Amino acid sequence: MSYFTKATFTFLKDLKENNEREWFQQNKHRYEDHVRDPAIRFITDFGAHLKTLSKHFRSDPRTVGGSMFRIHRDTRFSKDKTPYKTAIGIQFRHELGKDAHAPGYYLHIDRGGCFAGAGMWHPDSPSLMKIREAIVEDPQAWKRTVGAKRFRDAYVLEGDRLKWPPRGFDLDHPLVEDLKRKDFIGVAKVPQKVITDPKLPEELVKVFRAGTPLVELLCDAIGVPF
Repeated sequence: MSYFTKATFTFLKDLKENNEREWFQQNKHRYEDHVRDPAIRFITDFGAHLKTLSKHFRSDPRTVGGSMFRIHRDTRFSKDKTPYKTAIGIQFRHELGKDAHAPGYYLHIDRGGCFAGAGMWHPDSPSLMKIREAIVEDPQAWKRTVGAKRFRDAYVLEGDRLKWPPRGFDLDHPLVEDLKRKDFIGVAKVPQKVITDPKLPEELVKVFRAGTPLVELLCDAIGVPF
């Protein structure tokens, strides 16, 4: 049986068009049936596959504080005051990570496009410094990791960058464009037909495996076990 179905994407479409609390309350059963419950079932089942990548990452099926991101948006500091996210976000983060900025694997399910992620999104300042220092200390390891055919065939490095090289680093360093990165995340497109396939866990772990060398490098850089 598939985890996510056409009804999942229909709900996300309808939510985007009716992003209001009253509508959501009237359609909460659809959210539970086609988004929340399938996601929790998927997270639970994916745990065994995750362990084949590393024992230090967690598949947490709790509905609050677990691997699935909450659907409610934090609108306090945003001009966009719509109350709900219109995509599904699932992160399998490192056991020592406290939030979404930890090393991890990510699945994004959206009508506009689904993708897998591997790496670190917006790492904190100490971690960011350690990653940059690791690149400078062993540039060949970085180039081998992100330049490997298996990685490049699946992933593209994405995320924010500084406009100028970070303070304390050589302006003429051959990897200066990578040193400017504020995110160290590989993104791999995942077709919707894979998301709705009953074998999603088996297919997704293959995608994550191609991104694992980057996750391992980042874990080594910030000093956590892989």
